[in-house]
Amino acid sequence: MLTFFEKLVDPYADHGAGREVPRKLIPFLLEYLRPFRKVAVLIVFFTAIVAAMEVGMIWYAGRLVDALSEVGPTEVWNIYGTELILIALALLIARPLLTMVDVAFINQSLMPNIGTMVRWRSHKRVLGQSVGWFQEDFAGRIANRVMQTAPAVGEASFQTFDALAYASLYVIGALILLSDTDIRLAVPMVLWLIAYIGLIAYFVPRVGRASKAFSDARSAITGRIVDSYTNIQTVKLFAHTDREERFAYEAIEEGRQTFAAEMRIITWMDVALMTVNGFLMVGVVGYAIWLWSVGVGSLGAVAAASALVLRLNSMTMWIMWALSSLFQNLGVISEGMETIAAPIDLRDNPTAKSLVVDGGEIRFDDVSHHYGKDKGGLNHLNLTIKPGERVGLVGRSGAGKSSMVNLLLRFHDVETGRILIDGQAVGEVTQDSLRTNIGMVTQDTSLLHRSVRENILYGSPEATDEAMFNAATKVAAHDFIPELEDPKGRSGYDAHVGERGVKLSGGQRQRIALARVVLKDAPILVLDEATSALDSEVEAAIQESLYGLMEGKTVIAIAHRLSTIAQMDRIVVLEGGAVAEDGTHAELLALNGLYAGFWNRQSGGFIDVEGETVEAAE
Repeated sequence: MLTFFEKLVDPYADHGAGREVPRKLIPFLLEYLRPFRKVAVLIVFFTAIVAAMEVGMIWYAGRLVDALSEVGPTEVWNIYGTELILIALALLIARPLLTMVDVAFINQSLMPNIGTMVRWRSHKRVLGQSVGWFQEDFAGRIANRVMQTAPAVGEASFQTFDALAYASLYVIGALILLSDTDIRLAVPMVLWLIAYIGLIAYFVPRVGRASKAFSDARSAITGRIVDSYTNIQTVKLFAHTDREERFAYEAIEEGRQTFAAEMRIITWMDVALMTVNGFLMVGVVGYAIWLWSVGVGSLGAVAAASALVLRLNSMTMWIMWALSSLFQNLGVISEGMETIAAPIDLRDNPTAKSLVVDGGEIRFDDVSHHYGKDKGGLNHLNLTIKPGERVGLVGRSGAGKSSMVNLLLRFHDVETGRILIDGQAVGEVTQDSLRTNIGMVTQDTSLLHRSVRENILYGSPEATDEAMFNAATKVAAHDFIPELEDPKGRSGYDAHVGERGVKLSGGQRQRIALARVVLKDAPILVLDEATSALDSEVEAAIQESLYGLMEGKTVIAIAHRLSTIAQMDRIVVLEGGAVAEDGTHAELLALNGLYAGFWNRQSGGFIDVEGETVEAAE
């Protein structure tokens, strides 16, 4: 039966995916609550019925006291027997059923699905951000905000419907009941309600601001701790455990102080609430007793008023805590919005089509990009790479090699100029189709914290095991993979490699990354120091395979070890973000320019990247 309620809203459905997320709190919440509109209406409807029944029970308790005081014990059943049976059936059957429907809408339709939907949509949106956006923040803080915002939205929704809607309807019913008994009994309750709303208006926003501060501090703690854990090898290598302790201590202490400030506000709020509730009980019950004593009110009215204010007394603490919890969660949501609602700076053009690679010509047409600064990056770069041509890219650190690759992959948009692949501007095609057609191996290889099999098949998820084995064999990875075993006993291609592949050596990570690109078999290949993590023997073993992989592809290979690119069709030397030299290895040596200087000053094939002689024996 409860499954029916759980399936009323599909959290994974396309609820307006791709639309811009509002950056203000209330519109943000309304956007995520939009798929739950019908459920929300039903919750309010059934909550109103349940609240009316609760007030009705108190009203009937007063009526019962009056009835019992007016007739003798032997007459009660004869006069009120049928009525009492109906009330008993209502309490035993109707009330539980209506309550069950009410809580089923909240607990089954709303709570499991809204948190799931927020987390799913937030994760999808964050995945759509550019690489540069991720580089501006801690991965741990981004993940923390996505994870915390989802339950915060769920809790805020729960408090709104379960506590605030119920309490509002209950107070309205209580006012009606007291007014029906004697209009004067409603006066102290109205005065109390004004004071209570004043307390809410004063304390709750302050709790919300304090909660927001604590949420920020908590994210900062997470970010610092995750940063230490992610770079634990560096921490241990430099023996800086004490430094990392101090780094975390500053954030943890800031979190403690912000939480203490929040608790101070809540303490004063509790004291003020108890004082106001004391006036409520004295005012309503005392007034009811006085009315009874002068013969104006009945004993049942005293009983009903007493039960009502005692119920309100306990409920006000619940309501205040619900409101405080609501504002605490709103604080968490506000902090999460800084990440989730951040504008996506790199979007596909609405008219973007899939990239179609016929030959693989790459053309940089007067491209400039300085990352918003006055220098660095590329400066009016013009370069054409012919279809199927293998080009080595050389230059000092900061010459623009990485910028070329980042712009080609559209990790950033060019500031001026265009980059075209077979005549199609990279900014006018879909990002997925662009990157699907480019295979890349970076110097700093990062593997997913999954099995070797999943990491290699990332290049082509539909590939067969045979194709995967062949790809691993071509890059000398199949030799060591069968010997791998993780702490859980998984071995070979099923062994997990740890976060970022930390359980493998640098050379092993690089070979798995190479196998992944071999399996991808994209028409354009980018190698950024692809063999830098390999020893000379392994590099020599797979170099021939790499040249075989390059056949029929357009290749850009960045290298500091010039011996790895000497056989390329062309070598392009970058300097100051533009092409300084262009030609074959022999032509550039004969030119006796920058490239010749690099070649002459290297030992083992490493460029003098900073302009000073580098001596390294190979």
